[in-house]
Amino acid sequence: MTKITEQPSLYRHLEKMSVSELTANINKEDKKVALAIEAALPQINQLIEMIVEKLEQGGRLFYLGAGSGGRLSVLDAIELPTTYGIPKGVVNVILAGGVAHLVEAREEEEDNREAGWKALESHDVSKKDLVLGISASGTTPFVLAALQACQSKGITTGCLVSNPESPIAGAADFPVEVITGPEFVSGSTRMKCGTMQKMVFDMISTTCMIRLGRVEDNKMVNVQLINDKITDRAVKMLMERAGLEDYEKAKALLMEKGSVKKALDTLNS
Repeated sequence: MTKITEQPSLYRHLEKMSVSELTANINKEDKKVALAIEAALPQINQLIEMIVEKLEQGGRLFYLGAGSGGRLSVLDAIELPTTYGIPKGVVNVILAGGVAHLVEAREEEEDNREAGWKALESHDVSKKDLVLGISASGTTPFVLAALQACQSKGITTGCLVSNPESPIAGAADFPVEVITGPEFVSGSTRMKCGTMQKMVFDMISTTCMIRLGRVEDNKMVNVQLINDKITDRAVKMLMERAGLEDYEKAKALLMEKGSVKKALDTLNS
């Protein structure tokens, strides 16, 4: 395979560039990310359809990753229970080094071939679930070995990689290859690859939540009332959708039922 992610930057002598030149060139490279994702939409769509199917049948999604991609998957997963009201544990993250050590950047753990599968086993992973491996290079041992173990046990796998024809794609039932090209700083896959990963995670989780009925019209009707800003937004959402005019009465109903969705169901029953 060709490691495009490790190829030299298209730009030379970065240290001689002005601030305006640096930001313009970084922005020029970032513009390529959305087009790379567009080219991979058929693969992304197939993966999402399978994730939705698994979740509808009571299964779970496991993000499995190391480095920047793994850390970005943590950010995606932790917001879903609050934003969409799904139970904790539906979307999970297996991070090299452990989620508890998120900010420590334990990059050496990506070479641990046993840890990924052991972590999945500790969550009682099964054929009902889908494990999505994340690796810019497509070769990360932590991810590769765990996906291979999953496949040997009939557990459905997917991946998100940025090099073509990688070993990790070969170990995925639903591979997604988004080829973003050489990085602005050679090999720094926290840049375009990281931007791509964040965009694709948003695409996967948001589409899944919509398809699972966690959104109505374009509203987060299952959002959890965790602070004043979100509660105010939810009250106004309830008033709009139910045709209510009294803010305090709408708020009282919302707080009693716990979500816009449940309040609307009560009003419509």
